[in-house]
Amino acid sequence: MKQLSLDNLRAFVAVVDLGGYAKAGDYLGRSQPAISLQIKRLEEQLGKKLFNKAGQRQLVNADGLALYQHAVQILSLNDDIFRQFEQTPLSGQLRLGLPSEFATRLLPSIIGDFNKAYPDVTLEVTCELSKHLLQAERRKQFDLILALSDEPRQDQPEMLLSDELVWVANPNYRPEEDKLALVVAPTGCIYRKRALERLQSAGRSWRISYTNADIGGITAALKEGLGVTVLARSTLPAELAVLKHKSLPTLGQVGINLYIQPGKHRQASGKLAEFIRSRLGYLIA
Repeated sequence: MKQLSLDNLRAFVAVVDLGGYAKAGDYLGRSQPAISLQIKRLEEQLGKKLFNKAGQRQLVNADGLALYQHAVQILSLNDDIFRQFEQTPLSGQLRLGLPSEFATRLLPSIIGDFNKAYPDVTLEVTCELSKHLLQAERRKQFDLILALSDEPRQDQPEMLLSDELVWVANPNYRPEEDKLALVVAPTGCIYRKRALERLQSAGRSWRISYTNADIGGITAALKEGLGVTVLARSTLPAELAVLKHKSLPTLGQVGINLYIQPGKHRQASGKLAEFIRSRLGYLIA
């Protein structure tokens, strides 16, 4: 009976999560040629290529993505078994950066389960615009980063899912016929950029009535009828509604990416990443 190597699967998942053989090698403490050999052995055993070469990059293909889903589950089960019998529980601080709208919808369903799995690991959460979280110096401060990408592409190794962008407002709000009032985050926000681009392309006039970087402030302004905003559908607050109006252009999709940074809490980072993947899939499904 054929058996897959867990080491090879772990190397494969690391390559996909981190976006390259070199980064996976740094994360796993192995050389780039060693990682490349593990991927080659895995491909030979399965009889399938898992990556397509694009320039100097190795991009995961359809077969690789299919394997990835199973590999994550297999490694998670393996790690759960060892964690159950480990003598020294993990401890320390895990740092997560994400936009505030995802913190509001996503974190409540994660924190309880994560605390049960790792009661001695402190989860430190920072909410900022994706643009700021992904700045070179800033991203070094986190173990995991959940961020948006303006142009979702399935060949991005960090991409989890794509989500629909929607116009959002108070359920009783009706947009003005002359200038559309916008409630938005500051410059640099993907939602703001997409809204202005699509309104300009549609020839729809607009004005910014309120600016706030936090989803709580934006939600409060929308509830008071100050205007409309744009959000990913999965982050829609319960007290607001998707606004459909003939004068509002379609907004397209946005990518939701998960960046796993090399760090000392690899096992806890992996478990938190697993929780994020599963909960996001539930919210968007």
